Amino acid sequence: MGEEGTAGTVHLLCLAASSGVPLFCRSSRGGAPARQQLPFSVIGSLNGVHMFGQNLEVQLSSARTEDTTVVWKSFHDSITLIVLSSEEGTSELRLERLLQVVFGAMVLLVGLEELTNIRNVERLKKELRASYRLIDSFLGDSELIGDLTQCVDCVVPPEGSLLQEALSGFAEAAGTAFGSLVVSGRVVAATESWWRLGTPEAVLLPWLVGSLPPQAARDYPVYLPHGSPTVPHRLLTLTLLPGLELCLLCGPRPPLSQLDPQLLDRWWQPVLDPLRACVPLGPRALPAGFPLHMDILGLLLLHLELKRCLFTVEPSGDQEPSPEQRRRLLRSFYTLVTATHFPPELGSPEEKVEDAAQRAQVPRACYLVSGPEEPGAGWRLVALQLGPRRLLLLLSSQSPTHGLRSLATHTLHALTPLL
Repeated sequence: MGEEGTAGTVHLLCLAASSGVPLFCRSSRGGAPARQQLPFSVIGSLNGVHMFGQNLEVQLSSARTEDTTVVWKSFHDSITLIVLSSEEGTSELRLERLLQVVFGAMVLLVGLEELTNIRNVERLKKELRASYRLIDSFLGDSELIGDLTQCVDCVVPPEGSLLQEALSGFAEAAGTAFGSLVVSGRVVAATESWWRLGTPEAVLLPWLVGSLPPQAARDYPVYLPHGSPTVPHRLLTLTLLPGLELCLLCGPRPPLSQLDPQLLDRWWQPVLDPLRACVPLGPRALPAGFPLHMDILGLLLLHLELKRCLFTVEPSGDQEPSPEQRRRLLRSFYTLVTATHFPPELGSPEEKVEDAAQRAQVPRACYLVSGPEEPGAGWRLVALQLGPRRLLLLLSSQSPTHGLRSLATHTLHALTPLL
């Protein structure tokens, strides 16, 4: 299995579907932003072949060359997104979901009306600049995985019930039903209404907060791609501790000035210690001291019905491979098992009628060995599906293959109360 994201370049193109005019081009190399731009002739050819197919009622969705994968996707017959990736082992599923989340980010910050009814191309180009930082974070080597899984990245706080109570009380006092606590782009706690937000805004809002530069308070206009794509809402954020932000989604009221220090102190001062315990949780996701087998180098736990996930590569952090490699291995393994072994997540665009009919024949577990083929070498990757939960583990080369399913089952039972 190739390590998705290894030493390759990704180019993302956005064009007006009717005219073929490029609206922006973003690139990354090796997970870092790159200034390298595609020649206009290449952009024109990629868009031209897609439009040629459409005129013949042929839908061109993807193509492969020796070293590059290309995926096209049109949205509302108005915007065409094209992604080219020369990253080793890149899957079409990964690129398709990248285009979906990129368009969601465009709607989140610009609104659907501007994208589907393009009156002034130059003005739209300027407005879309507001989405560059968020879009670039999808192209980079992110510590999050919600862009791929379409599930909300979460962490498990040690005293979640206290934080939940404080959050619900504060949101009610502020006059909104939508509130969450976010650390490093991951949700620590959220109100019931926030959890009911649809896809993709449930994934995009905390990701947006995590991608912005630190600020004591923000009043940020956002559209909800699923719930309110044409009428903007306000995303209010308040930094409670460095890296830990309180987020409220609301209408014209309350004004940011109404969330004064007295109101904050009333609700959050009594839970200051539990809040402090959340700050280091970002990359770790799990509470300190949570018992994991020593062979586990990384894990991804998905709850497919709640659309939430836990993702960490922190266990045994002093061992090879590096955290970046671990993330790539788990992301690549996720796309492999999702595309070939397990069914698409419930309600995902990839799900077909025949897929739903064949659920009874779906495997419950699979594993592979990545790296050298000599006995006792190579990292182990195992996936286990049980009810609405799917667990993916990255394990050290010392872990015996005959014990992988047992280890995964035991780990999933231990994690089940958390998600």
